[in-house]
Amino acid sequence: MPDGPLGMAPGRVKPLSTKPLTPMTTSPGELSIASSGLPEFSPPQRPAGWWRRHLLDLEGLTAEEITILLDTAQTLKELTGGCRHKIPLLGGRTLANLFFENSTRTRNSFSLAAKRLGADTVEFSSSGSSVSKGETFIDTAKTIQAMGVDWVVTRHPAPGTPHQLARELECCVLNAGDGAHEHPTQGLLDMLTVRQHRGRLDGLTVALVGDIAHSRTARSNMWGLRKLGAHVIVCGPATLVSPRWEELGFEVAHDLDEILPRCDVLNLLRIQFERFASRPFPSVHEYANRYAMNGRRMRRCREGILIMAPGPINRGVEITPEVADGPHSVILEQVTNGIAVRMAALWLLVGGREHPEGGASDE
Repeated sequence: MPDGPLGMAPGRVKPLSTKPLTPMTTSPGELSIASSGLPEFSPPQRPAGWWRRHLLDLEGLTAEEITILLDTAQTLKELTGGCRHKIPLLGGRTLANLFFENSTRTRNSFSLAAKRLGADTVEFSSSGSSVSKGETFIDTAKTIQAMGVDWVVTRHPAPGTPHQLARELECCVLNAGDGAHEHPTQGLLDMLTVRQHRGRLDGLTVALVGDIAHSRTARSNMWGLRKLGAHVIVCGPATLVSPRWEELGFEVAHDLDEILPRCDVLNLLRIQFERFASRPFPSVHEYANRYAMNGRRMRRCREGILIMAPGPINRGVEITPEVADGPHSVILEQVTNGIAVRMAALWLLVGGREHPEGGASDE
């Protein structure tokens, strides 16, 4: 009788292998690297100096903690082939995006970061949710947590919302932007991009240009950069840059052309028209004339100037196309580094634990 398609006589069943199974040696929540089909790699060691379970802001982090986040992001970027490939580091874990404001880059970046490390994601949208039926923000978050998630990533127009969640939830909480307060992973990805090009942050002069008053990105950059030794200038119209920043140790400037020759990095912030009760300058044309980065201003800059923007960019307002798409622009590199930074945050936070001296390290 001819053999069947599996090399056996028709109607016969191939016996199961009696070879004993190899016990899984990975820790809970991590996939077996050997069975993943991916090339073997050595998972990074968790840094001894990291204890936090939440990432709420950069103002409250130490220079050592920020450096750990940046170093871990660089390592994971390399392990994932430039944030393009998956590694089985966080299998069995789930991330929930809890966004109450619009987002393209940050939401998708967190989702991709989780998936690159083997985790699952849950997407929440406030429109059409039970929030519209009267459910409170905290009850919504607790409902999502009860579905078995390990991280809640939240964006909300009210400052302090992630801190409130961290007090109420048992899972890890990450701030993806709370009003005009902070956007810590954006600050981290900006610093990572600068460090990759300059090799350091200490001693550099970084100018944040534009709508400082409404920018959570500006605040995270300011705290993070200063902790790592950079000199920070905040520049823009007097209606958008408070002189009180000088009291906290930051340089305040209102003339972009005057500071350009001193800067190593320019981070061009979007004018957030949607947050204005009244326009803080006479016209967009006048703002662009005084603060837009263009070809003429590029000729006043240092040869190796880095041009950054957190996005979305308004071409012709904060930056002209020739600069946004020019050789000094690292805007798209920032997007890639966003995945690296968020992978680092997810991996570090899920391993957060009680500080040996007693008590949790964050809220």
